[in-house]
Amino acid sequence: MSAAAVSLADNDADSQVMTSTAKPKPRQELSDAELVQAGYRYALSIARHHQDAEDLVQQAWMKLVRAYGKVEGTPVLFRSIRNLFYDQKRRSKIVQFEPLDSHPENGKSEPKGISLDMELLMSRLRPEESEALYLNVVEGYTASEISERTGSPRGTILSHIHRARQKLAKALGSEIRDSK
Repeated sequence: MSAAAVSLADNDADSQVMTSTAKPKPRQELSDAELVQAGYRYALSIARHHQDAEDLVQQAWMKLVRAYGKVEGTPVLFRSIRNLFYDQKRRSKIVQFEPLDSHPENGKSEPKGISLDMELLMSRLRPEESEALYLNVVEGYTASEISERTGSPRGTILSHIHRARQKLAKALGSEIRDSK
């Protein structure tokens, strides 16, 4: 092998290292069934009701298939679900309030007698905070990845996650103090 060929091979290896560190590894391609399941989990995190989540996924899927012939991946599906959700919220202009005292206990309890109803706690969060927290904690996306998927600035995503965690910690703290 000539010196020029070795030098060229070294430059190719260096450029591959540089490009692999510059770009994060893409996630593996998901099948349609996996995309639907990921979309459903995401829709459930923002809609909070199973039927609403199913409707959002179905509407988003049909909209994307009609427009593009197929669903490209989770970023496209998640953005479509999110846009449909906010469109529905804007159209209905109904704010849902549920008194905390009237929420029935499901008989679920923690080992130390602490009753935690995560659905109730999550309902205290704004949809943006719930969405960001879900994508970060459950789906495992970084703030940068969430930013790319939702179109929101990274700093805003970090704020939503921080505020959601603060609200949950505060609610859990008062729940623990009340049970002692």
